[in-house]
Amino acid sequence: MPKIHIRPVRPAVLSDDTALGELDRATWSTLHAVTPRPHPPYEPFFDDRNRPEHLLVAEAEDPAGEMRIAGYIRVDVPTPLACNTHVRQIQGLAVADWARGGGVARALLRAAFAAARSDGANRMTLRVLGHNAPARALYESEGFVVEGVLPGEFFLGGRYVDDVMMGRSLAP
Repeated sequence: MPKIHIRPVRPAVLSDDTALGELDRATWSTLHAVTPRPHPPYEPFFDDRNRPEHLLVAEAEDPAGEMRIAGYIRVDVPTPLACNTHVRQIQGLAVADWARGGGVARALLRAAFAAARSDGANRMTLRVLGHNAPARALYESEGFVVEGVLPGEFFLGGRYVDDVMMGRSLAP
């Protein structure tokens, strides 16, 4: 797929709730999700744990020529401990099917790195399912390395799946 026109990544706002909820449901898969498939009635996307200030969104032109949310990344501190505030953790990354392969995920990752650095962080971590080869390849291409594996941590789709911990420095 050729690179698509992506607007500069921006912070999420409350009015993104519906579009982000739809994107989240449309991209749900056992390739990356450990929670059950969502069913109506749907909860709001934003809640006490999932707040707009934790998300960055990418907008791009869809195949119909409409500019809309193509993806999001959720980044937060991994724990409430003061001794851990130098770390940011990616806690969600989703890209619309129509935007996959167009550079959206990479743009979101790089924007998250920049935002974390400007917020004083010097390290980024994430967890990814062992069988999610496309995501692991993307993360590795952006400097993440495997720092630990919990073998068979999840039972998804009738099989045990590893939980892979990855991390990288945010030093320039």
